Amino acid sequence: MLHIDLLTKTFGHHTAVDRATIRVDRPMMIGVIGRSGAGKSTLLRMLNRLEDSTSGAIRFEGRDVTRLAGADKRAWQADCAMIFQQFNLVPRMDVVSNVLHGTLNRRSTLASLFSLYPTADIHRAIDILDRLGIAEHAPKRAEALSGGQQQRVAIARALMQDPKIILADEPIASLDPMNAQVVMEALRRIHEEDGRMVIANLHTLDTARRYCDRVIGMRDGRIVFDGTPAQLTTGMAREIYGADARFSEEATSTEIEAIDRVTTRQMPITA
Repeated sequence: MLHIDLLTKTFGHHTAVDRATIRVDRPMMIGVIGRSGAGKSTLLRMLNRLEDSTSGAIRFEGRDVTRLAGADKRAWQADCAMIFQQFNLVPRMDVVSNVLHGTLNRRSTLASLFSLYPTADIHRAIDILDRLGIAEHAPKRAEALSGGQQQRVAIARALMQDPKIILADEPIASLDPMNAQVVMEALRRIHEEDGRMVIANLHTLDTARRYCDRVIGMRDGRIVFDGTPAQLTTGMAREIYGADARFSEEATSTEIEAIDRVTTRQMPITA
């Protein structure tokens, strides 16, 4: 279904992604983990064709994505929706209009310029917002929503594209634990209910284990782990993150209970 072969990206003398090879033969929810600078975001940006690869190939359903240009490239970017850490919404625009921006790839320039949307698309946008539990916010400006709500608007915009793959680049990095859980559960439901492939860059091991079918670990641009959540041992995590025996999974956790334990340990003892 998705075959990535020896995919490489260099910036000058720096190799951001080094000969990455991945095979995905059915829709899955995949977590990509690793330290900042490991190459996770660059990998997703090459998949979406926001970045061109230096060498290697990306094939989806037999089509060589790396060679697409013009209208074919834009069609691929509609099939491969991107969700960003900072939401990338238009803050002063209402929520439903932000969601409708997911249709821009298949609309005329004139219709896009004057924000002329078919009634069917408006109803579909509201249905998607309802599915994500935020339909009541449809008429509000995006900037009036919380971070977790804004990220769900961004997910709704991606769903308006009716994509085959959803790429999420650190979708919960800016969120508190409660909102992080809501967003990850939404992505998991989309995978399970729609049969869509979801690939998410994540910082935390507990999130990858809880929500993903498969975990890919990157270090210094290279894939150093590719397996199931059960195979992601603490020892393997140390290898991915380049850490020693002092490495604590709880310190990177998004689970409220683990955060509470770490905070309690760090609180000073007073007489």
